[in-house]
Amino acid sequence: MNCTDSPARILLDCDPGIDDAMAIALALGSPSAELVGITTVAGNVPQSVTTANALRLTEFYGAAHVPVIAGAIHPLIRPNVFAANVHGTDGLGGAPVPAATRSLQPGFGPDYLIEQLRANPGEITLVATGPMTNIALALRKEPQIVEWVREIVLMGGSYTRGNVTAAAEFNFYADPEAAAAVFEASWKPVMIGLDVTLTARVNAGVLDRWRGFGVLSDQLIVPSLANYFDSATGDDQSGPAIHDACAIGYVLHPELFTVVSAHTRVETHGQLTSGMSVVDFASPDKNPAQSAPANSLVATALVVPAFWDVMSAAFADIAKRMSSEPSV
Repeated sequence: MNCTDSPARILLDCDPGIDDAMAIALALGSPSAELVGITTVAGNVPQSVTTANALRLTEFYGAAHVPVIAGAIHPLIRPNVFAANVHGTDGLGGAPVPAATRSLQPGFGPDYLIEQLRANPGEITLVATGPMTNIALALRKEPQIVEWVREIVLMGGSYTRGNVTAAAEFNFYADPEAAAAVFEASWKPVMIGLDVTLTARVNAGVLDRWRGFGVLSDQLIVPSLANYFDSATGDDQSGPAIHDACAIGYVLHPELFTVVSAHTRVETHGQLTSGMSVVDFASPDKNPAQSAPANSLVATALVVPAFWDVMSAAFADIAKRMSSEPSV
């Protein structure tokens, strides 16, 4: 995004979650973004916890003005699947972020998504970083949101392997019927999947870079990442991947990503493949018998060093804002 452009208006549907916390920070700390609102969904932890985390994080970041609206408590038809083994039972790895004093906005997440998109046609980018339940419910109630949204960007899926099963990434696995409905609708989602997000690993060098942001570092970044058990190996070349922040990163800096048109569907019936994203990059012009028209853009690469620069700048902005607030 050029500095002369107006800020990207973002509606974030999420399940905070440590990497969701990083995504929210990126949206709030970037001058090229306006976070219109946050809807919450059950995912990494139960919806009551993801909602509490969205409230405490926005207040901690100095953005208590951002509306937070609670969404779906459970997937469309399946029992809940959580990831407390990755994020901790509190969703933030035990990081000592204070409890919120701000209030939850009344309403239901899918209804809020519909209301905002209807009122601002062509202006708002919808970003989903948790299971797609709220998006699917909104589509079911008001299919016209596909015409009103500026763009929809999803963190989820993979065109290689999963991270919950060999086939499925967590967000799609947690509610495959919802993810399938999103790709069956007549928009063109941008899928930021594991193939890209697993390259955005917070290794020891990156973490050292992020230790200098005062309270932001001490109470959130460092303790949460220390207890974020997502593919961490403990060496200098690897570490936990902040998947969800990549989706916000794409909205703000698409030039850092390589995306390829593809036909994507989500498996809902396979005994071993439920939640798998089946991605066909083949051109129907070259192989019409086997390929369907593209219905998505799928990220295949990320310029990781530049992405860390973007994240660091956002953290610096939020840390400056936090340090300038009067003590209570």
